[in-house]
Formats: sequence, C-alpha cells, structure tokens
Amino acid sequence: MPQHNPPHPSRFPRRTVHLDFHTGPQIPGVGEDFDPTAFAQTFRDAHVDSVTVFAKCHHGRLYYDTARPERHPGLAPDLDLLAEQIDALHSVGIRAPIYLSLQVDEYAAREHPEWIAVGEDLKLARWSASAFDPAWHTMDLSSPYADYFADQLDEVLRRFSPVDGIFIDMCWDQPSASRWAIDGMRREGLDPADADHRNRYATLVARRYMARYSAMVEKALPPDAVQGVWYNSRPKTGLSEERQYVRHVEIEGLPTGGWGYAFLPYVARFVRPLGLPTLSHTGRFHESWGDNAALKPRAALLYECAQMLSQGLTRGVGDVLHPRGAPSPAVYELIGSVYGHIAKCEPFVDGGRIVSEVAVIADPALGDNPGASNIGAVRALQQLRVQFDVVPPTSELSPYRVVVVPEAVTVDDALAEHLQRYREAGGAVLLIGPALLRGGTEPALPDLPVQELAPAPAGESFLACTGVAGVPEDFPVISYGSRLTARALPGAEVLARVVAPYFPRSWDRFCGHSYTPPADLTDEVAVAVGDSVAVITVPLLEAFHEHGLEAYRQLLGAALDRLLPAPLLRAGGPLHLETSVVRTATGTVVHLISFVPARETPTLDLVHDPFPLVDVPVSLRLDTAPRSVRLEPAGEELSWEHDGQYLHVRVTVLEGHAMLVVEHD
Repeated sequence: MPQHNPPHPSRFPRRTVHLDFHTGPQIPGVGEDFDPTAFAQTFRDAHVDSVTVFAKCHHGRLYYDTARPERHPGLAPDLDLLAEQIDALHSVGIRAPIYLSLQVDEYAAREHPEWIAVGEDLKLARWSASAFDPAWHTMDLSSPYADYFADQLDEVLRRFSPVDGIFIDMCWDQPSASRWAIDGMRREGLDPADADHRNRYATLVARRYMARYSAMVEKALPPDAVQGVWYNSRPKTGLSEERQYVRHVEIEGLPTGGWGYAFLPYVARFVRPLGLPTLSHTGRFHESWGDNAALKPRAALLYECAQMLSQGLTRGVGDVLHPRGAPSPAVYELIGSVYGHIAKCEPFVDGGRIVSEVAVIADPALGDNPGASNIGAVRALQQLRVQFDVVPPTSELSPYRVVVVPEAVTVDDALAEHLQRYREAGGAVLLIGPALLRGGTEPALPDLPVQELAPAPAGESFLACTGVAGVPEDFPVISYGSRLTARALPGAEVLARVVAPYFPRSWDRFCGHSYTPPADLTDEVAVAVGDSVAVITVPLLEAFHEHGLEAYRQLLGAALDRLLPAPLLRAGGPLHLETSVVRTATGTVVHLISFVPARETPTLDLVHDPFPLVDVPVSLRLDTAPRSVRLEPAGEELSWEHDGQYLHVRVTVLEGHAMLVVEHD
C-alpha cells in the first residue's frame, strides 16, 4: 500500500476521532460512497490529527483486502477500504491507528459456538438472556479463539506495518466455565468451582493475551513510536501492573453514555500521576455509542473537551461512519468548531504539568468505578477549588502537602506506616470514618487529636459546627450513615460535635417524617484538627455524594483550611466552576471551566449552554510579581495585583472555557 507523507510517529495525537464502523453483514454497498480526498479533507478541516479506523468490527467482519472468509460481504471485491482510508489520512498528515474487536465477534460466535464463554449455569455469555434479542456474544480467550484472533492481528500488522497504533476493544476479564477454562484453571492449581478462582483465572488469561499481542504489535511499530497497542475496557486502576503491555493510555468515558460527568475528573486524576501519554474519549452522540442519528449540543462537546485539556489529557471524539463510507458534514462541523478552540488553547499548555497539592487515596480494587466516597471527594474538592490527584495506597506521597484517606479505604499496617512516614516528613493527613482505625480496631496514626475511637451505636445523629464558614453554629445538621465515637484531646480544635436525637427512630417509637429531632449536645466530636492531622468520624464524602448537603462540603473545606492554610489557588464565582493549574516553561496556566449539566431525562444529564463567569476573583499563590497576565485564547491583557504571596485578578469568561496565562520567572 502506498504511504504519502505519514505523520511523524513520535507525536502523540491531540485531537482524535474514534471512527466506529460496526456494520452488520446484511448491509449492502459498504464503502460505495467512499472518496479518499473528501474523506481526508473532512478530518483536516475539523482540526483532527488522528483517526482510528476499522480492520475488524464487533460483527467479526474485516474491511481490508484479505482472503479470509470474515471479509464483509457487502464490501466491493475491488475496494480495500481500510488501506484507502489509511492512505488518504496519511496523505494529509493525519495518523491512522487500527481498530480490532476482541471479545465481541459475531462471525466467530456463529461459526464456532464452542468458543463462546460459558457461565457457571452453562449458559452462553451473551448480552441478552433471549436468543431472539439483537445482542452480542462474548468470546472465551482461553479457547482456540485466542489463536484465531492472533492470526487476524498478524495479517493486519503484516499488511499495514509500520502501524500508527492498534486499538483492541472489549478486553475486560471474562470468567468462563468452558472446557478450555476449566482445564486451564486446573493447570494453574485453581478450583474451577470457586468463583474467586474463576475471576483470578480470567485476569491471568487477559494478561497472557496482552503480553502475546503486545509483543506482536511492538514489532510493527516505527522506532520512535509513542503510541502502541491499547486494550480497551481494562480498569485503569490495574495499570500499575499492566503498564508493561502499553505505551499509552486511553480513557473511554461518554458522560451521556452511562459514565456521567464525575467519571473523567476521577479517572484522569488517577491516571495522570503514572506519567503515560493519555487520550480520553467522549462522543458526538446525544447519548452513547450507536446513537448514530443524534448529535449532542456544541456546549456539551466543548465542556467535555475542555475538561480533558484541563486534566492534561489529549482529546478524542467518537463517531460512527455511515456504511457507505462518507463522513457526515454536520458531525464534522460540530467537532471542528470545538477542536478549533482546543487547537488555539494547546500552545499555552504545551510541555506543561498539572500541579496538585492534595492526594486522595483510592482502593485499586474499585476499578474504574469510583464508588460513593470517591465521587463525593471529587465533587467536593472541585467545588472547593482544591488541586488534587487520586492515588493508590502504595503511591509516593512526598509531592503532596495533604493526603486525604476516604471512608472506603481500608487502612492496613502497610498503609498506616506509609502515612506515618509521610507525616513525619512534614505532610498532613485527613482521615475519614473507618479510615481512622488501623485494621478496624486501633487508631490509624499515633497522636490523633481524638481518643476512645470505636464504632457508634446505629441510628441518626446531628452535627453542631463551630468556626465553619457558612454553617450556622446554632443549627445542628443531620449526619447520615454509621459513624465512630470519639472524644477530643486537650489542644485539639473541634469543628463539629455530635448532637444526639431524643431517641433512636424505630417502628414503635418515632417522631415526624424522617428522623427524631436533635436534642442535646454530647461530648463526642465529629471533626477535630490537631498537629498536621485532621479527623472526621462520620462518612462525610459518601453522605455528600448521596445527599449533596452544603454543610458537608463546608466542613471538609474547614478541615482542609487548617491543614492547607495557603492553597495554590482560590477562586470565587459559581460553585460549579472547575479549575486546574498547569506549570509551563514560562509560567503558570489556570484553566477556568463553567458549564452546568442539568438532569433533563430520568437518566440523562445534558449541557446546552456555557454559564458565563462575570468579574470572578481568582488568586494564585505566586512568590514574585508576574511579567504579564492574560486571558487566552482571546489574548486579553488583565489588570492584576500582587501582595507578596498571591497574584489577584478578576476575570470574565462568557464562552465556558478560558485560561488565565501568567508569565513569571
């Protein structure tokens, strides 16, 4: 296949399109409207620098010149669609990574039903319980299907080497009770009748095929490649063990497709400390993949791409190519209008690094599902303008000024000792709920500001706050969930005490609609601060996620203010304002993002318009006065003041995203 002006392989893509092409075998005339020149120009005009194109789809069909019987029957015999797509894109300097579906393959499932994964109930793994629903089967990679896929991959690599990258989809751990899986488990000394062993074997199978396929792909990459193979649907929390198989990371997360708007801020903060180039995917769809005939509002796509930019990720938008092979002008007018803004912003953060002061410990076993406490942490900390990362318990903590340990984290001996070493080196720690107890019994750290820690009796309680901005001191606030009892030590600053109800609510003894009213202040504390440590005895982050009570965020903010009295950034404006801080070779950039998702269907949050920021105060901790302060990409010079510790400016942003660019020594 001829190659014209291929893009430089060492440049990681910045503005990409993931071009889905799951085309059923009954579709005729596949690619009949494909025009190489128009195809390439569409993406170039939309500021796209990489397009992921299909070698193999979920239907198990192939889209290139091959003698294999899986070639799509609707593809004209003389049309090598994938080759022409790659050639056309390369001719205008656009990368073309290649997509192959792995665990979903309807052709293989039909021809070799024995290769389909089997549940412990001996039912075939399928996305529907009925044989008469349209649904995908899930293949078993412990079966000969692994070799079948390897042959397909080998042909693609030989045909198109050197490749710009390979995207292998549908790669989750798939337990199976097939004869191949049972034999494999027995060889490994595992018990096939044990569900945990089946899960362990599924992970082992996945990592073995990743090692095998990665070795194949590596031989087909150019010498200076930065993008290799990506295994989609793997949990990002497993990257500490699986990064050996990949050169980069891709985060799939369509906010309207079930992931929600809290997903990317969580996963991005977990992935970026790993230091791997990372690409994030949203979609142009109103809802999710396959919603081909619906477009999302421009404001939503701008919000999502601005979020990616602000989190130090490169941008990806999912689309579905029509079976006839011609991109939709409406789709690329939408994508191009957003990517044009992003392209103007990129030079100001090139080579920069996100600055974070706070680390939130997360349990890697959660996978890509943040859980209630982590979603609560992300939302609360974003609203408090805290600059933070999400890290595993084994992470190096020295770069951070404060470590937050949420209530969902189990503090074992190793983590407790890790936190104590960090604290002895000058760091501060905030422990919440059960994280206060090491192994569930002993205080997690010495010299806590409280004593007599123990599980409290079940039942509601209330919090009486003192010295918490925005929370009235004479109004006890309901506290949801189980808590720990604790009493303050002398010298501790108490921010919240426990107020007991008149009596616990029960079926035969209750008052009012929801809970028994608060009665008397107790000597128990709920939030206390000592020397470089703060404790919160109630599940504050989970409660904030589930109930959204403003006082919970304010309590968290008050505790952090004591541990981090001079934060990197302070900003006024509406609560939903999202911020991040980037250090560059010439100064500091502050991203300001202002959009408001609204729940408009029973399950869908939508964004229609930017929310203007008008004369919002922003203060950036800066040791010396800056050389210049501008609002970009508009190029607007701003008035500023410097008080010796902070730079103070006021900004107006009408279009939803802008960057405060501060040049300094």
